[in-house]
Amino acid sequence: MIATVTRKGQVTIPKAIRNVLDIRPNDKIDFVRRGDKVFLVPIKTLKDLRGSVAPRGKGDFMNERRAAKGAVGKRVVGETK
Repeated sequence: MIATVTRKGQVTIPKAIRNVLDIRPNDKIDFVRRGDKVFLVPIKTLKDLRGSVAPRGKGDFMNERRAAKGAVGKRVVGETK
């Protein structure tokens, strides 16, 4: 596919490519150079993975979050002693 570079150096990623790579508005992409070629690589964050793994049981999210924060807090306190 061919795209045109604007005076500002901008290029529109063709819709077919956005669909294949699942690139959506505000997504981050990386340009990776290998020799004389450049590859466009979507950057996925943990937020993008949310909901991709089923929970194990019916735990209370807020209680789990509090427990995780408490565990991190204890670890940090232990490391600073």
